[in-house]
Amino acid sequence: MNAERLQVLQDVPGDGEQPLPTATGPNGVPPTPCPDLLTEAEAIRYLRLDTIAGLKNPHQTLTRYRAAGLLRGTQVSKSVFYRRVELDRFLDRVTNENPR
Repeated sequence: MNAERLQVLQDVPGDGEQPLPTATGPNGVPPTPCPDLLTEAEAIRYLRLDTIAGLKNPHQTLTRYRAAGLLRGTQVSKSVFYRRVELDRFLDRVTNENPR
């Protein structure tokens, strides 16, 4: 590695000069990564069903997707959870079937 490249790498912030900025949410707390197993409310938010105008009951929509075999849920005790990978597969399938 040449000396000029080494100097550039040494001048990168975070190496004792200035701390790199961190992202924070609206309440000043850093956002947490999306979990691999989501609750129904988290799945609704992940699919953004809560942002669709005219959709009165996003919980019912998830139930309908499950009943139609479009989306798989995982039952743990009395609760249904959604694996993030399943939600991504659902989105891929819907996108491929109905591209915009």
